[in-house]
Amino acid sequence: MQNHKNIELFLKNNENLVPRRYNYSNLKKMTNSLRDNLGEGGFASVYRGKLPDGRLVAVKILKELKGNGEEFINEVASIGRTSHVNIVTLKGFCFEGSKRALIYEFMPNGSLEKFIGHNNSIAEHHLALEKLFQIAVGIAQGIEYLHQGCNTRILHFDIKPHNILLDKDFNPKISDFGLARLCPNRSSIVSMSGARGTIGYIAPEIFCRNFGDVSHKSDVYSYGMMILEMAEETKNIEVRVDHSSENYFPDWIYKNLEQNAGLDLNMIVNENEHLRLRKMLIVGLWCIQTDPTTRPSVSKVVEMLEGNMESLQIPPKPNFILQPREPVHPSTFEFSLSLSDAHEVKL
Repeated sequence: MQNHKNIELFLKNNENLVPRRYNYSNLKKMTNSLRDNLGEGGFASVYRGKLPDGRLVAVKILKELKGNGEEFINEVASIGRTSHVNIVTLKGFCFEGSKRALIYEFMPNGSLEKFIGHNNSIAEHHLALEKLFQIAVGIAQGIEYLHQGCNTRILHFDIKPHNILLDKDFNPKISDFGLARLCPNRSSIVSMSGARGTIGYIAPEIFCRNFGDVSHKSDVYSYGMMILEMAEETKNIEVRVDHSSENYFPDWIYKNLEQNAGLDLNMIVNENEHLRLRKMLIVGLWCIQTDPTTRPSVSKVVEMLEGNMESLQIPPKPNFILQPREPVHPSTFEFSLSLSDAHEVKL
């Protein structure tokens, strides 16, 4: 009951920021009684819906209220403050008793996760390198807006392919702000009582403060891991080792980037594609530097991607690269810490 009162108080105090509120009967009507399921997650189900004016929407119905309702409030508050071509639009929400839902603009091509990843067996879902590069730039511009363009700085803390949605023209939009943090004083450094993020994309300083302060650079790390994954998915990189081995792919890229070893130039139709691929790799490696202070800001990332290849230098190799030993729930932080020319330890 107290959580419910806190959320109601928040919604009342932020009426000018939050989108339209719907009751649950409205949701049932717009989704045709929840008949068209678009996907299931651990904490939510998503359904196709239609607003009274005919616009398609995706209705995300939350299965439970996590913690004190922070994630629901984060989602409503964060996206309610944004307006950018690369940020998903929140059309409305529902908070009625135990029923909670978020109503987004409909993105017909789903998430970026469908088009990259080693478990993708649908060949026609692979995107061309030029389109992947455009998506990478668009995501960076969206993060830049969250960090610099809003009146209140927003740190996302869960940048990953699953949270990047694609419209009908494959333009990317950042979604899922459940773990986001607002920084009213535009502070770069934030304090957190616990780790947040997704295994494989989480920055080292988030789970161990000895690596540095948690800040906007934590989003940069997640972005870097994602665009390295995107570059690998072009099939222009022949990954000869398994991701679970000690030769995790960023480490392997360092060893081969200088000589173009492992870059299948026969599959690249022109020099521009080759340059785009190298840009994605080099920028990604800069973004995953162990020390947050050596990572570029996301504004610099955009500049690097849109600038000349001649100005890009391969960054120094990080002391280690994080990798999950096996798929685990995000709340279970067990990593393999691959130290350069040293032994492995477990956190």
